[in-house]
Amino acid sequence: MAQIGVGISDIRPPDVDETPKSSELPRDYCRRITRSKAQAVTLAPDEVLLVGDTTVALGRRIMGKPCDRDEAAHFLRAMSGRRHRVITAIAVRKGDRIWEKDVVSHVRMKCLSDAEILAYLETNDWQGKAGGYGIQGPAGAFIPWISGSYSAIMGLPVAETASLLQAAGFPIFKELP
Repeated sequence: MAQIGVGISDIRPPDVDETPKSSELPRDYCRRITRSKAQAVTLAPDEVLLVGDTTVALGRRIMGKPCDRDEAAHFLRAMSGRRHRVITAIAVRKGDRIWEKDVVSHVRMKCLSDAEILAYLETNDWQGKAGGYGIQGPAGAFIPWISGSYSAIMGLPVAETASLLQAAGFPIFKELP
């Protein structure tokens, strides 16, 4: 947000059940959760809300935030040496109007040794991250190739966020020197 000169005045985590529906595809899941978050927050008439969600998809499999270290290790082993998709959906809401966008990026993870996985798990960087890793942290060393948006893989696609905020009439770049 600082990149585009937007200050955050309040953080209100919505209470949304993020359980995937049976047979729900990863992109549809990510869009549904984001839309649910946008609708779950109570806003004053002049407020603008930005919400987002990121999921990792290995084929049709949704790899959310691992519940523990063992699940994080399982996710990393599954993605080792393979390509996966990182899907980030964002929504901006003002009043009853919602502007939405999703970004799909393709990521290749190198073949990981057991030692690399264990060392990464020790960093605890996997906690709270879709797919059990964050490209902006130590796991960035595992990613030799991406096709798509680096900022979306990190969790907030900057260009798309700026575009949606502008569509909602929210000024960007106002807090830059």
